[in-house]
Amino acid sequence: MALPKRRHSSSRQGKRRGSQKVHMQSTSICPNCKSPKLPHRVCSVCGYYKGRQVIQIKEKKKEEKK
Repeated sequence: MALPKRRHSSSRQGKRRGSQKVHMQSTSICPNCKSPKLPHRVCSVCGYYKGRQVIQIKEKKKEEKK
């Protein structure tokens, strides 16, 4: 197994690790219900993708508090 001959400096180590950061996911707006969604995926609110309904979304029942 290959091993380095000399120790890498901390600045060199930081340069290598600089590209490993976590990126924010980009979001797009659903043209049907105007809610934010991930691009190229079915909208989780209305179930539409590319202008047609792909999945049927069940409506949540609101419980009244007493």
